[in-house]
Amino acid sequence: MDAPRATSALTGTRFARFHWVDETGSTNADLLRVARDGGPEQVLGADHQTAGRGRMGRVWEAPPGASLLCSVLVRPPAGSLDPHVVTTALGLAAAEAVEAVTGVAVGIKWPNDLVAGTSAAPDDRKLAGVLAESTVVDGRVDAVVAGIGVNVNWPDGFPDELAATAVSLRQLVGADVDRTDLVVAMLRRLEVHLADPSRVRDAVAERSATIGRTVRVERGDGSVVGLATGLTADGRLVLDVDGTLHEISVGDVVHLRPTDG
Repeated sequence: MDAPRATSALTGTRFARFHWVDETGSTNADLLRVARDGGPEQVLGADHQTAGRGRMGRVWEAPPGASLLCSVLVRPPAGSLDPHVVTTALGLAAAEAVEAVTGVAVGIKWPNDLVAGTSAAPDDRKLAGVLAESTVVDGRVDAVVAGIGVNVNWPDGFPDELAATAVSLRQLVGADVDRTDLVVAMLRRLEVHLADPSRVRDAVAERSATIGRTVRVERGDGSVVGLATGLTADGRLVLDVDGTLHEISVGDVVHLRPTDG
């Protein structure tokens, strides 16, 4: 990562406070501490995380320098910005940045994963994941920290247990991808989306790799299978189960093929 070049390219933007370190435990955890101490909006990235986290407490691991690992601290004006919007805006910005820098088609798998391909031409191997956390002061959201991990230049593909479900940009492009170009493009797009959050949901729906497909949603109390038909205003997945519409707020989605159960 060429941090000075990224910092220069982001001068004058909302995320001009850009910091990069060789290694840390978790960029999300670091920025949550900054947020609680009253720190301003900023970005923190790392070449390697020793305690990276994904959704539902999962571990996020990557070889040093292989991924784009960074977190963004956003302070909603007067608590007016839903934390969900920050999460989806970051995923959308990352998808747009990947396509702009590499030409690779990227879809958004509900709720917050980036996958290769689209619903019309599915690949479904995971490229990235987003995790957002908030700080609350006097009953309102004071800050949102959204972290993203993008599989960029993994040197030798993935371990056998991940090879069928994950992919890196290097595998798709056939060459190394410049992480600096990628993070600058992503943060510039994120600034645009946060300035006009009313358009985020529709843009995510248009890029969805989930809407229009039969899916299985796995939740703590069991699973449900249905046709994903759309998103609600607050980002819940609308699922048609035998003609009855359900709004799903949390769960892991499995995209089903005709032969899947």
